[in-house]
Amino acid sequence: MSQPLGLSAEVTEQLGAMLPEVARDTVAAVTQEVPSYSGALQGPMGATINQAVQMALKGFLTLARQAETGSGTPHRATLDGAYALGRGEARSGRSMEALLAAYRIGARVAWRGWSEAAAAAGMPAVTLARFAELVFAYIDELSAASAAGHTDELATTGRVRERYLEQLAQGLLAEAPLDALHELADRADWAPPSTLTALLVPQAQVRAVLGTLDARSLQLDVTDDAVVLAADLSASGRTRVLALLHGPGSVLGPARSWDRVASSYRLAVRARELGEGPVDADQHLPALVLTADGEALADLRRRALAPLEGLRPVAREKLEETLRSWLLHQGRREAVAADLFVHPQTVRYRMGQLRDLYGERLDDPEQVLHLVLALGAG
Repeated sequence: MSQPLGLSAEVTEQLGAMLPEVARDTVAAVTQEVPSYSGALQGPMGATINQAVQMALKGFLTLARQAETGSGTPHRATLDGAYALGRGEARSGRSMEALLAAYRIGARVAWRGWSEAAAAAGMPAVTLARFAELVFAYIDELSAASAAGHTDELATTGRVRERYLEQLAQGLLAEAPLDALHELADRADWAPPSTLTALLVPQAQVRAVLGTLDARSLQLDVTDDAVVLAADLSASGRTRVLALLHGPGSVLGPARSWDRVASSYRLAVRARELGEGPVDADQHLPALVLTADGEALADLRRRALAPLEGLRPVAREKLEETLRSWLLHQGRREAVAADLFVHPQTVRYRMGQLRDLYGERLDDPEQVLHLVLALGAG
């Protein structure tokens, strides 16, 4: 302040003597009028509130005395205390709005008590007005310090929780033991959903996708792509996500129980090889099954298609596609012809060749199963 406030020693002393009463009234008003602080006088929180109010009021009296020399600014300890209070309130889950309301109520109660005492002591109206300015300017500075503390705490807490959620996603994809997954979930304050579905998403599309998903969905960055583990993704949700995905590398895996989402991720990675994208793994399950073990499939194809080995490549290719279509259409010649864009007589001729090569094996259910599997990846 540029000029002394004009408080007499008698008034300053009287204000100091009133401090316990003003503090008590302030705490009572805050706990009564701000729902978030209802019942907070009991236990550790009551002690914290009382201490904060006492520190703030003492800080103001110090400021009032400093104002007599024209140097009235809240001293560092008081501002640090307000900052720490803001951080503590964020940790307790109370909003900044609740704390600001407490400051407003505190300022009102303190001003009412002290102004009555100052007026009774004969303080001039001009001085009383400047005294009011000092009270509310002081509250503004304390509020700003607490708001900064509250914001910083939330930012820190958010970063810590993000790290925990990332560790949880890593643990899920690494198939960590169930008890370890539960521990990671507890640390991240994450309530497990019924299912998780793995998505492989280019980084540029992550934000749009996450905006449509359950808040419990997880994200893990992998090189230029992201793995998103979508929580409780419904059938309509799958449709919505697929509509958002575009370009190569976009894959939607199958749903799995939350602790088995690594299986969904592995299938999504394999499904990426089946198309440019977006790829819905649920629509490619036969191909995923048939290609699960490449060596076993190669062995099966060699055994099942052995009768065709002596044919020229062109002839073999035509008979393979005819046999595949014949198996899939359950021997309906007209349907096979339409599928292959050939005349039904051509189908009859080719099937005659195949029967010569396979004999009764085409009527053996087990041999038919081998052929279906061998030709299914074609």
